[in-house]
Amino acid sequence: MNLTCKDCKFYLPVDVFKGICKLTKNKINPDDAICDQVEKIAKCKFCSKFTPEHEYLGKCMDTTLAYPDMIASKCADFEWYRKN
Repeated sequence: MNLTCKDCKFYLPVDVFKGICKLTKNKINPDDAICDQVEKIAKCKFCSKFTPEHEYLGKCMDTTLAYPDMIASKCADFEWYRKN
C-alpha cells in the first residue's frame, strides 16, 4: 500500500484537488508522495478489522460498509493493522 499526503495527519484538505501541509504550510495535492515527516492518520484502511471488498469499499468487522479513506480517529474499535 502506497502512502500519499492524504494519509498523513498533517494534511489539511482545502478542496478535492488540493490541500495544505500543516508543517510546511505548502500547497500540496492529496495524491502526492509522502515526505519524511509523515505520521499516518487513523483510517479504516489501516485498521486490522477492515476487510477490503472493492477498490473504494470494504467492511468493518465483516458487518458494516466502510470506505478505506474514512477517518477512524473516533472509532472505539480501531486497531492499527501495522504500526506507523
